[in-house]
Amino acid sequence: MISSAQTPKEYMSQLPEERKSPMEKLRKTVLANLPAGFIEEMSYGMLGYVVPHSTFPRGYHCDPKLPLPFMSIASQKKFIALYHMGIYAEKELLDWFVSEYPKHCKFKLDMGKSCIRFKKIEDIPYELIAQLCQKMTVDEWIRIYSSTIER
Repeated sequence: MISSAQTPKEYMSQLPEERKSPMEKLRKTVLANLPAGFIEEMSYGMLGYVVPHSTFPRGYHCDPKLPLPFMSIASQKKFIALYHMGIYAEKELLDWFVSEYPKHCKFKLDMGKSCIRFKKIEDIPYELIAQLCQKMTVDEWIRIYSSTIER
Protein backbone atom coordinates (compact mmCIF):
# COMPACT_ATOMS: atom_id res chain seq x y z
CA MET A 1 0.00 0.00 0.00
CA ILE A 2 1.43 3.32 -1.05
CA SER A 3 1.13 5.92 1.68
CA SER A 4 0.32 9.58 1.15
CA ALA A 5 2.38 10.49 4.23
CA GLN A 6 4.75 13.40 3.68
CA THR A 7 7.30 12.49 6.37
CA PRO A 8 8.66 9.29 7.93
CA LYS A 9 7.10 10.30 11.26
CA GLU A 10 3.69 10.72 9.62
CA TYR A 11 4.12 7.37 7.84
CA MET A 12 4.86 5.60 11.10
CA SER A 13 1.89 7.22 12.86
CA GLN A 14 -0.50 5.96 10.17
CA LEU A 15 0.47 2.30 10.49
CA PRO A 16 -2.04 -0.22 11.84
CA GLU A 17 -1.37 -0.98 15.53
CA GLU A 18 -0.10 -4.51 14.84
CA ARG A 19 2.51 -3.17 12.41
CA LYS A 20 3.86 -0.26 14.47
CA SER A 21 6.24 -2.23 16.67
CA PRO A 22 7.89 -4.38 13.95
CA MET A 23 8.12 -1.42 11.56
CA GLU A 24 9.67 0.79 14.25
CA LYS A 25 12.20 -1.93 15.06
CA LEU A 26 12.98 -2.39 11.36
CA ARG A 27 13.34 1.37 10.86
CA LYS A 28 15.68 1.67 13.87
CA THR A 29 17.72 -1.28 12.59
CA VAL A 30 18.14 0.34 9.19
CA LEU A 31 18.95 3.79 10.58
CA ALA A 32 21.49 2.40 13.06
CA ASN A 33 23.32 0.35 10.43
CA LEU A 34 23.29 2.23 7.14
CA PRO A 35 26.66 3.76 6.34
CA ALA A 36 26.99 7.55 6.52
CA GLY A 37 25.69 9.47 3.53
CA PHE A 38 22.33 7.80 3.01
CA ILE A 39 19.34 9.81 4.22
CA GLU A 40 15.82 8.81 5.18
CA GLU A 41 12.86 10.37 3.40
CA MET A 42 9.55 9.39 1.91
CA SER A 43 10.16 7.68 -1.42
CA TYR A 44 7.43 6.18 -3.58
CA GLY A 45 5.06 6.18 -0.59
CA MET A 46 7.50 4.21 1.59
CA LEU A 47 10.28 4.94 4.03
CA GLY A 48 13.17 5.41 1.65
CA TYR A 49 16.91 5.48 2.22
CA VAL A 50 18.50 7.42 -0.60
CA VAL A 51 21.65 9.11 -1.84
CA PRO A 52 20.79 12.82 -1.79
CA HIS A 53 21.30 15.12 -4.77
CA SER A 54 24.04 16.91 -2.81
CA THR A 55 26.10 13.69 -3.13
CA PHE A 56 24.81 12.43 -6.50
CA PRO A 57 23.44 15.43 -8.42
CA ARG A 58 22.24 13.38 -11.43
CA GLY A 59 19.61 11.71 -9.26
CA TYR A 60 17.63 8.65 -10.28
CA HIS A 61 17.73 7.95 -14.04
CA CYS A 62 14.00 7.16 -14.12
CA ASP A 63 13.25 10.63 -12.71
CA PRO A 64 16.31 12.85 -12.16
CA LYS A 65 14.28 15.10 -9.82
CA LEU A 66 14.37 12.22 -7.33
CA PRO A 67 17.44 11.28 -5.30
CA LEU A 68 19.11 7.95 -6.01
CA PRO A 69 17.13 5.23 -4.19
CA PHE A 70 18.96 2.51 -2.29
CA MET A 71 16.58 0.89 0.21
CA SER A 72 12.96 1.20 1.27
CA ILE A 73 10.80 -0.40 3.91
CA ALA A 74 7.04 -0.56 3.81
CA SER A 75 4.04 -2.04 5.50
CA GLN A 76 2.12 -3.66 2.65
CA LYS A 77 -1.32 -5.23 2.85
CA LYS A 78 -0.18 -8.78 3.67
CA PHE A 79 3.48 -8.35 4.60
CA ILE A 80 6.27 -6.02 5.59
CA ALA A 81 8.70 -5.42 2.75
CA LEU A 82 12.32 -4.44 2.51
CA TYR A 83 13.46 -3.26 -0.92
CA HIS A 84 17.23 -3.28 -1.47
CA MET A 85 18.59 -2.09 -4.79
CA GLY A 86 22.08 -3.38 -3.97
CA ILE A 87 20.79 -6.96 -3.88
CA TYR A 88 19.25 -6.41 -7.30
CA ALA A 89 22.45 -4.96 -8.77
CA GLU A 90 25.20 -6.97 -7.08
CA LYS A 91 25.06 -10.78 -7.45
CA GLU A 92 27.66 -11.37 -4.72
CA LEU A 93 25.50 -9.49 -2.23
CA LEU A 94 22.41 -11.43 -3.29
CA ASP A 95 24.25 -14.73 -2.94
CA TRP A 96 25.49 -13.74 0.53
CA PHE A 97 22.00 -12.77 1.66
CA VAL A 98 20.35 -15.93 0.31
CA SER A 99 22.97 -18.14 2.01
CA GLU A 100 22.72 -16.28 5.34
CA TYR A 101 18.93 -16.03 5.49
CA PRO A 102 18.24 -19.60 6.72
CA LYS A 103 20.64 -19.02 9.63
CA HIS A 104 18.43 -16.18 10.86
CA CYS A 105 14.89 -17.17 9.92
CA LYS A 106 12.98 -20.43 10.15
CA PHE A 107 10.64 -19.53 7.29
CA LYS A 108 11.40 -19.84 3.58
CA LEU A 109 12.83 -16.73 1.93
CA ASP A 110 10.11 -14.88 -0.01
CA MET A 111 11.92 -12.59 -2.38
CA GLY A 112 11.65 -10.87 -5.74
CA LYS A 113 14.45 -9.05 -7.56
CA SER A 114 14.92 -6.41 -4.88
CA CYS A 115 11.95 -7.06 -2.58
CA ILE A 116 12.15 -9.22 0.51
CA ARG A 117 8.70 -10.00 1.93
CA PHE A 118 8.12 -10.80 5.59
CA LYS A 119 4.68 -12.37 6.01
CA LYS A 120 5.47 -13.63 9.53
CA ILE A 121 6.21 -10.27 11.11
CA GLU A 122 7.19 -11.89 14.38
CA ASP A 123 10.11 -13.55 12.58
CA ILE A 124 11.80 -10.62 10.80
CA PRO A 125 15.58 -11.28 10.88
CA TYR A 126 16.65 -7.89 12.24
CA GLU A 127 20.26 -8.95 12.86
CA LEU A 128 20.63 -10.11 9.25
CA ILE A 129 19.07 -6.87 8.00
CA ALA A 130 21.55 -4.92 10.14
CA GLN A 131 24.40 -6.82 8.46
CA LEU A 132 22.89 -6.24 5.02
CA CYS A 133 22.66 -2.50 5.67
CA GLN A 134 26.37 -2.39 6.49
CA LYS A 135 27.49 -4.18 3.32
CA MET A 136 27.47 -1.24 0.90
CA THR A 137 28.63 2.35 1.28
CA VAL A 138 27.22 5.33 -0.59
CA ASP A 139 30.31 5.44 -2.83
CA GLU A 140 30.03 1.72 -3.61
CA TRP A 141 26.32 2.08 -4.44
CA ILE A 142 26.99 5.05 -6.74
CA ARG A 143 29.75 3.10 -8.51
CA ILE A 144 27.56 0.01 -8.97
CA TYR A 145 24.54 2.05 -10.01
CA SER A 146 26.55 4.12 -12.49
CA SER A 147 28.21 1.09 -14.07
CA THR A 148 25.37 -1.44 -14.13
CA ILE A 149 21.97 0.23 -13.89
CA GLU A 150 22.28 3.77 -15.18
CA ARG A 151 23.09 3.48 -18.87
